[in-house]
Amino acid sequence: MGNENRELHVLFFPFPANGHIIPSIDLARVFASRGIKTTVVTTPLNVPLISRTIGKANIKIKTIKFPSHEETGLPEGCENSDSALSSDLIMTFLKATVLLRDPLENLMQQEHPDCVIADMFYPWATDSAAKFGIPRVVFHGMGFFPTCVSACVRTYKPQDNVSSWSEPFAVPELPGEITITKMQLPQTPKHDEVFTKLLDEVNASELKSHGVIANSFYELEPVYADFYRKELGRRAWHLGPVCLSNRDAEEKACRGREAAIDEHECLKWLDSKEPNSVVYLCFGSMTAFSDAQLKEIALGLEASGQNFIWVVKKGLNEKLEWLPEGFEERILGQGKGLIIRGWAPQVMILDHESVGGFVTHCCLLYTSDAADEGLGV
Repeated sequence: MGNENRELHVLFFPFPANGHIIPSIDLARVFASRGIKTTVVTTPLNVPLISRTIGKANIKIKTIKFPSHEETGLPEGCENSDSALSSDLIMTFLKATVLLRDPLENLMQQEHPDCVIADMFYPWATDSAAKFGIPRVVFHGMGFFPTCVSACVRTYKPQDNVSSWSEPFAVPELPGEITITKMQLPQTPKHDEVFTKLLDEVNASELKSHGVIANSFYELEPVYADFYRKELGRRAWHLGPVCLSNRDAEEKACRGREAAIDEHECLKWLDSKEPNSVVYLCFGSMTAFSDAQLKEIALGLEASGQNFIWVVKKGLNEKLEWLPEGFEERILGQGKGLIIRGWAPQVMILDHESVGGFVTHCCLLYTSDAADEGLGV
């Protein structure tokens, strides 16, 4: 590990997707707050998002070049999953990130870090770190329960034994008799050997790496934390929820991209509501809904009688023509709800005492196989 008097240096390497970058930066803030030299590695077009999320924390950013259009087939400037949401681009984007291996190794050779904490979607980072005699730690932005479900499904493949997308099956070996359907799993194109191999390598790298950090705490899910370590054989630590590393109100509002609503306007609206009276809905940037589905969500919100904040993707029918007739006058005009079109200051909203419920998504990838069966993803 070098000179014992030298400052400990940890490299963070988040996957270039907002839902991966933000918790990774929050974890980096935890390390930096303990006096550890902390560096985040990313590509140039992701720097603004990362800088906003770092805020006042003592964290440096180092950039490596994203592979070119000629190397990947992606449009120029496509360096974040936000730019690759169509079904024909998302898989190409995932595969393109494998080409970040050589640039990362060149940077490690220059920086001489003591440890690399890399996203789960970089299984090759374990071998890259080993070249320099340093440990690679896997970071999961989620907790132990979904990680255990994912590991058991990848290992035992129970989904291969059902006849339809909606037929339930039990997750083998998992405590609690957890039953899910194939439709609830992340979907990938059939016979995509490159991506299938990547997922297998993700599973194997958890065992080969120095260990895994989960975005959780033991008291939340002790059964699954123990199962992950003892039954699945992973060395693991729970260091979450990592969003608690950022308690400054202004910085909470600035995490990720620039918000599509004024933070003070949003707080004023929340302050006007009773505690636990607001439902917050946000389905992430990769979830696709039809106009008919969006209309049904709107009708459900109205029928519930609850106050709500609903985040919809920017560019999703800017005039909101899918809203039921008179919805804005009946609901929005009376102060019962807010619709945010674009990025929302999510942690700031969820941290407010008036918010009592969170309706969110399961992270699914676009797949023509599901679409062929009329399934929404």
